Amino acid sequence: MIDLILKSEVNQYMEFKSIDGSFISDGEGNLENVPDSRSTIFKDRKLSFTEKNQLMRFFKLVQGHLEVAAGGGGGESGESKSISEQDLESSFVEFLSKMGLSPKLKSHRSNSLSLSVSHSFLFFAIPFWIILYAIAMADYDQENGDVYRSVLKTKDGIERLALYHSSVGRFPNAPGAMIYPVYGQGELPQAFCRRAAVKGCIYVLRMPVNSLLMDKASGSYKGVCLASEQELFSHKLILAPSFVVPSPPPHSSPDTRDFGSANTTEKLVTAIHVLQLSSNVAVCPSGMFLTYLSAICEDDIQGNKLLHAAINVLFHVPVSGSSGDHNSSEDQSETGNEKPALLWSAVYTQELAKFQDVLDNIICTPMPDASPYYHDLLGATEKVFQELYSGEEFFPKSTSSEEGAGQERED
Repeated sequence: MIDLILKSEVNQYMEFKSIDGSFISDGEGNLENVPDSRSTIFKDRKLSFTEKNQLMRFFKLVQGHLEVAAGGGGGESGESKSISEQDLESSFVEFLSKMGLSPKLKSHRSNSLSLSVSHSFLFFAIPFWIILYAIAMADYDQENGDVYRSVLKTKDGIERLALYHSSVGRFPNAPGAMIYPVYGQGELPQAFCRRAAVKGCIYVLRMPVNSLLMDKASGSYKGVCLASEQELFSHKLILAPSFVVPSPPPHSSPDTRDFGSANTTEKLVTAIHVLQLSSNVAVCPSGMFLTYLSAICEDDIQGNKLLHAAINVLFHVPVSGSSGDHNSSEDQSETGNEKPALLWSAVYTQELAKFQDVLDNIICTPMPDASPYYHDLLGATEKVFQELYSGEEFFPKSTSSEEGAGQERED
């Protein structure tokens, strides 16, 4: 996403702050740093000398494989550093075990709860889980054979490691691997819309689309009808997957079709992602913090159970009916509980709807997912672009400056 932001120059309309750290927990709220670089690995006192060597050898192997893949040649003493095709097609968890990074406490995993603030849900502060969930950011349980479609392959895990480590320290004022937009992630679509407007695009707020306009003869799409009853015509329509275009009744050619709502969900064993933000990104008052917890779940009950379990680990949750924040603070002091006090929380469910392809000339965008680096979303967006403009470059490098963009707006 950062590469695209710089290439499209939407960074002119945004500011970012560094996410200061990533942590894992022992399941009781005790947080420890994630050793995600050479310097932090050697400074980490919780890792044994053997574990540090295992991590360093593994990262060296990954670096060598990437150099070979990029045409950088073979390995030391004439031996290739590349990872075999068989290993690349295997599950990442199997490859990590093969490299000697198996977790020592794996059998106790189901009895422990821990997390990585700003990255993803973890189980143990050992190399195996650090790589899988904090660095490669696997979204799902990697040992559950019942959900094979969610297993991360080694080749994908290696790509995620490469992305993560190329992001560490990329900007002088951002030592970690991640940055966050000031005012929140809603600034991303706003910035792209503003850039699009500079380039001649038009977007309209608070104007719903009521129905599609159909060609009576062919039954194909030809335009849309707005809530204002204005009709707009186009050759293509890009539609959110939350809308479903119903199939026409047999032997009929309607000139309009009303929109419905998709109701398809995915059911997977999931991890929990936690992101904690402070007032320096303008999302909450000074002295307070805003924490997002998210999980892909089978149903509302499971999702609530997962999120509330993580909340109870992270925060001091006031007992219902207590007499206010003052007493809650006193209770923490008396019990020695140093967890931050939870002031307010809300839980909501977002369905992962998929579009039903029933008409030509209508292109669907995916629902937002839980990925912190937008990989799947950007890949799907580029695919849509190629369907519209086959053979053209996706976001070609702009030569205009900010002053030029301002002049273009005035023109």
